[in-house]
Amino acid sequence: MELSVSVDGGHLWADDTGGAGPALVLLHPDWGDSSIWRPVLDRLPPEYRVIRYDTRGFGKSPAPAAPFSQLDDLIAVLDHRGADRVTLVAHSGGAGTAIGLALADPSRVRGLLLLAPGVPDYPWPPDDPYMRQFGKLYAAGDRDGLTDLGLRTWAAAGAGRAAREQIRGAAEAYFRLGDYERSDPLAYSRLGQIRMPAAVVVGDQEYPMVARCAADIAARIPGCQRIPAPGADHLLPLRAPAMVAELAGQLASEGGVSAQPGEDFRSAASAASCG
Repeated sequence: MELSVSVDGGHLWADDTGGAGPALVLLHPDWGDSSIWRPVLDRLPPEYRVIRYDTRGFGKSPAPAAPFSQLDDLIAVLDHRGADRVTLVAHSGGAGTAIGLALADPSRVRGLLLLAPGVPDYPWPPDDPYMRQFGKLYAAGDRDGLTDLGLRTWAAAGAGRAAREQIRGAAEAYFRLGDYERSDPLAYSRLGQIRMPAAVVVGDQEYPMVARCAADIAARIPGCQRIPAPGADHLLPLRAPAMVAELAGQLASEGGVSAQPGEDFRSAASAASCG
């Protein structure tokens, strides 16, 4: 069911399947919107309750018009839907928001499935080529240049239509955001406080800077499992949707994940890269 969630200074587009089974909340990456989860949704059991939403300025959610934080907006979505004890399936920048909730209110989080995760206060290298190029292109208002940079960086497994739609949409969204977003509380130095089951998934074609960040996050979360996604780049919901769906289901229903999912995901990821 599509719906509108009121937040300070605006509203968010959201979708809640309303199933009676385990509850999953899907958090999209900075380079994409909630439509990136469609291939995963198609592979989840129909009885699962799945909530997803577009963050401000992305997808179907309007641009921000007042100060906000991503963590506050996630809490607003959960409160609006009466959702507690959820499994958070979070991609890239969305993982930072998921980690924030796990630290701020662990009673609401059953488990964390973190896909190529990042957190805002990670010591990102300022001299990384991506960082330098992004800053120049954004300052110049170059949407086409940002799209090309995004595809080169995040879509190493293939720049098919689905990948292009996500990257182009994000490049457009960046210019709608303004200066309204406020930082969530520090998280990287507090990862050792996380106690719920957690797993980190990283593709073997991931951009090196993010692969290092994901490895560092996994190393700091007690008991976190590290699971490789063969043949996949940063866009894991597009490249390995069956793998993501299986792991999310295991975490939601069993409270843990298998380090060896039961499918040959290398061929699945290769096929998805052409989509």
